[in-house]
Amino acid sequence: MSTSRFGFDAIGTAWEVDTPAPLDAGIREEILGLVVSFDRTYSRFRKDSMIARVSEAVDGGSFVFPSEAAGMFDLYDRLHVATDGAVDPLIGRDLELLGYDREYSLSPLPIDCGLQRASWRRDVLRNGSELSTRKPLTIDLGAVGKGYLVDLVADVLEKAGFRDFIVDGSGDMRHAGGTALEVGLEHPLDPTMVIGVASLLNRSLCASAANRRRWGDNFHHVLDGRTGGPTMDVIATWAIAADTATADGLATALFFGSASRLKTTFDFSYVRMFADGRVEVSEDFEGELFI
Repeated sequence: MSTSRFGFDAIGTAWEVDTPAPLDAGIREEILGLVVSFDRTYSRFRKDSMIARVSEAVDGGSFVFPSEAAGMFDLYDRLHVATDGAVDPLIGRDLELLGYDREYSLSPLPIDCGLQRASWRRDVLRNGSELSTRKPLTIDLGAVGKGYLVDLVADVLEKAGFRDFIVDGSGDMRHAGGTALEVGLEHPLDPTMVIGVASLLNRSLCASAANRRRWGDNFHHVLDGRTGGPTMDVIATWAIAADTATADGLATALFFGSASRLKTTFDFSYVRMFADGRVEVSEDFEGELFI
């Protein structure tokens, strides 16, 4: 299907856009400009981002994000409720304390378990894309942000008239076209193996694995917003949904609690692997498992 590839780096990882014909200079420039703007606004690793302003506001304040942020925040509202607070964009401070900070120190600091945890529903007042806070809060949009940026890039392609394309944000991908894309599901404990294949047709696929960003004594990037600690029961997830932001958020949500509860709120299919080796797959999963 796709014969031309446009590669670039965005939000700390490698991206590829596959299309039947090469993208002209104007479209490439628009995509790269979109990436720069997204990073400048939403990165907690930049000192000049809007996220940094929220984290440095000693007495809190009101912060107006770009209009597209309302969609991300809406999705976080739904995920937060569906997981009883486990998916929470305010885990940024917990990630910093565990060493996944702006300097990538990977040196965990002592955590005072007696402190009240910040909560998206309690500590943030939201009106569309505007957030109001009463104290410094470190927001991390890692559960949804990359998928949302994939969707924004796909929107650029669709507006330019492309009907066949693949946007791959280092594993978070969106497919459009008449021929299904077969995607291997990498084994989280052995990158030379796959546990199955997903058949992607005009849908989005996102994966998350606890082994991807791991350091120290069993620390990794998938944190439970209720405790601030890494989740241990699930080690890998794959979610397929109509848009990449939703698939991205659900790939994180599947680390916590009941998948059937998520299915009552979201339209998606999934695979997830547990630490004991068990694999769970939804009946409507578009693909094949080998184990």
